[in-house]
Amino acid sequence: MSNYIISCCSTADLDQQYFDKRDIKYACFHFEIDGKSYKDDLGNSMSFDEFYAKMAKGSMTRTSQISVGEYIEYFEPFLMEGKDILHLTLSSGISGTLNSATIARDQLKEKYPDRKLYVVDSLAASAGFGLVVAKVADLRDQGMSIDDAYNWVIENRLHAQHWFYVSDLKYLVRGGRVSKVAGAIGNVLNICPLLNVDYQGRLIVRAKIRGKSAVMKATVDKMLEHCENGTNYDGDVFISNSHCYEDARKVADMIEERIPNLKGKVKIFSIGTTIGSHTGPGTVALFFWGDQRVD
Repeated sequence: MSNYIISCCSTADLDQQYFDKRDIKYACFHFEIDGKSYKDDLGNSMSFDEFYAKMAKGSMTRTSQISVGEYIEYFEPFLMEGKDILHLTLSSGISGTLNSATIARDQLKEKYPDRKLYVVDSLAASAGFGLVVAKVADLRDQGMSIDDAYNWVIENRLHAQHWFYVSDLKYLVRGGRVSKVAGAIGNVLNICPLLNVDYQGRLIVRAKIRGKSAVMKATVDKMLEHCENGTNYDGDVFISNSHCYEDARKVADMIEERIPNLKGKVKIFSIGTTIGSHTGPGTVALFFWGDQRVD
């Protein structure tokens, strides 16, 4: 196995067991709810059940990225051990964490000139970010060098497809992505926006679909439209959800029925507290490898 660290942010929305099994390190974002601050640490400081229950009852949330100082404290022990690091960040289209990590890298390179510390924008979010990180861990485990792994991310990150829906518009309204009037009308009409992440790593509303069953089908249809090899797709499929596992399971079942050659089963994770603060409960997000995002 190659002797370097694969690292990411907690916003990759994989669970602790997966991170540990794949030997992937992560740095934690932060969130605030009911005026109290916590680490976004995969549900350890506050369970996802409690977090989303509070949101559903009206609790307000805020999030904050990892500071330059925190990145230095996180990276330095690996460098002191003589390890090189390939760190992937949450999309720059969503967060400024890339800038903080880059400043930390530049400061540490002066102190550890013989070590490699790559910081790369994943242009991905939630378990789509996790999908990219997992693939890089595969490449590391197959013996790929850190330089080649870095280049692979740059060349392939836009092939990580993200399609997801939101079942309660009030959280998009709160975040300014939907107007108050459109949100009120949409909730009355049971509109569920279908979104994706574009080529610049930004969240974009692609369709407004009436009814959860219809938007679930549309989400799966997007996979069939964009995934590698269509119904013969045999790569990883990740789903993340915010306190709606049964809905996520339904989407996974639809995929496994329509695409029988998957590499194992669809893996389902929870949307963490950072991403979940903006989507709210009731979101299901689907991630797979497909054609390149170009708009």
